[in-house]
Amino acid sequence: MNQEHLSSKPHFQILDGLRGVAAVLVVFFHLAEPLASSHDNVVNHGYLAVDFFFLLSGFVIGYAYDDRWKTLTFKSFLRRRLIRLQPLVILGMTLGGITFYFTDSSIWPMIHTVPLWKLIIVMLIGYTILPIPLSMDIRGWQEMHPLNSVGWSLFFEYIANMMYALGIRKLSNKSLAIFVSLSALLLIHFAVTNPNGDVTGGWTLNYEHMRVGITRTLFPFFAGLLLSRVTQPTKIKNAFLWCSLLVIAVLLMPRIGGASNLWLNGLFEAFCIIVIFPLIVYIGASGVLHPNEDKICKFLGDISYPLYMTHYVLVYFYVAWISNHKGITLVEAWPTALLTFGGAIVLAIISLKLYDEPVRKWLHQKLG
Repeated sequence: MNQEHLSSKPHFQILDGLRGVAAVLVVFFHLAEPLASSHDNVVNHGYLAVDFFFLLSGFVIGYAYDDRWKTLTFKSFLRRRLIRLQPLVILGMTLGGITFYFTDSSIWPMIHTVPLWKLIIVMLIGYTILPIPLSMDIRGWQEMHPLNSVGWSLFFEYIANMMYALGIRKLSNKSLAIFVSLSALLLIHFAVTNPNGDVTGGWTLNYEHMRVGITRTLFPFFAGLLLSRVTQPTKIKNAFLWCSLLVIAVLLMPRIGGASNLWLNGLFEAFCIIVIFPLIVYIGASGVLHPNEDKICKFLGDISYPLYMTHYVLVYFYVAWISNHKGITLVEAWPTALLTFGGAIVLAIISLKLYDEPVRKWLHQKLG
């Protein structure tokens, strides 16, 4: 979900920008979600941004580390990943813990019954990104991270990173292609047979969601790794614009097939993950930046991970407000939604400048 900054290699600024575009759409998805019925979210496929993030991560990890294992150890690799990812994991969980009792509402009636000691334990477990068991659920949504819902994807991000470092990095391109192809078949099977008609899931510590999370992680992450190895980027003009429009089009596309043919929607989502997203990453990696696009891409890239890891703290307040105003429509709720979105952007910038960058700099100095 992030891009390593290695001075010795060219930096894919367009991929940074695309990560930011997807992160912004995730926020819009979560703001529209409480007002949607089962299949009419304005950002219908917003959850696919996570699959796109996994693909970007696999591509960037391969690009950044594949040729460095003669001197790189698993310990040093994991240390680098912890420095990059963990500070915002901790911040998101801390903000979720601080604000937890203030989000009491009709949708979460159990909040006011949660003792402080239990909240603290859940927060400390959240710092490790390890999932909490269902017996420790303190919100009632059966999330593995009830203080910051999006933490589930970081759990699987770490799993993919460790799989890469411990063995998959050693696979030849042919073997990796076979592994990726099998992962694609697994994804297609899940997508077309899932009773929900989509690929959502992965945020609960039970067999069903663990299966979903692994299935959603394996193909995009390791397809991104393969893509970083076998493609030779060319020079494509207007790449950021076209790729951004493609990402937006996929995530805003209405559901396909209707209630009678849910499998068609699952097939569409599998097609997007297996074909469209790799195409977007290839074009983005090949893109030529126009003047001033570098500033846009840098800004979007810089705030993408902080935005993703902190926005749900504000979404909890927004969801509580929606639940306390039964029957409210999207037209009536948009000023509050817009205010929440603006607050999420500001929070992301503050988190980046006053916390994430200084903490990572300090950790690099201390840990090397």
